[in-house]
Amino acid sequence: MKKILSILAVILIVIQFIKPERNLSDDNSNGVYTKYETSQEVKDILAVACNDCHSNKTTYPWYANIQPVAWFLDHHVTDGKKHLNFSEFTKRPIAVQNHKFEEVIESQEDKWMPLDSYTYFGLHAGAKLTDEQREKIITWARANMDSLKAQYPADSLVLKRKKP
Repeated sequence: MKKILSILAVILIVIQFIKPERNLSDDNSNGVYTKYETSQEVKDILAVACNDCHSNKTTYPWYANIQPVAWFLDHHVTDGKKHLNFSEFTKRPIAVQNHKFEEVIESQEDKWMPLDSYTYFGLHAGAKLTDEQREKIITWARANMDSLKAQYPADSLVLKRKKP
């Protein structure tokens, strides 16, 4: 038993030197705010509740320096950005942008974002959105969808399904 604990201790020490690359570029040249009007209030809500996983700039908590927690966080951020990246938003085709606004609305109406794991144990308490904050995000996303509808033909806003 003592030998097993010693091996585990060595492994825990060694993995502390294997760190994932951090999400710190903060490049917003294709960001959602470059094209879509967003109030400072909505920007502030998104900054606290969404941007750590859905932008090119993550504010890391102290425990992100401890392995294997850093790997978990890296996976979480990478997956979040794959689904929605506010920093790369305008690079996507217009139909995708429209669809992402739909997903933002759905995620707030159904209250599945931010993920519960983001706020477990009182962590990221500011990310626990009130109904009023959720409604502000929904109103923002709907207004931007309405703006797209006014600017583009309806068929250009529909995602084309890939053929198998």
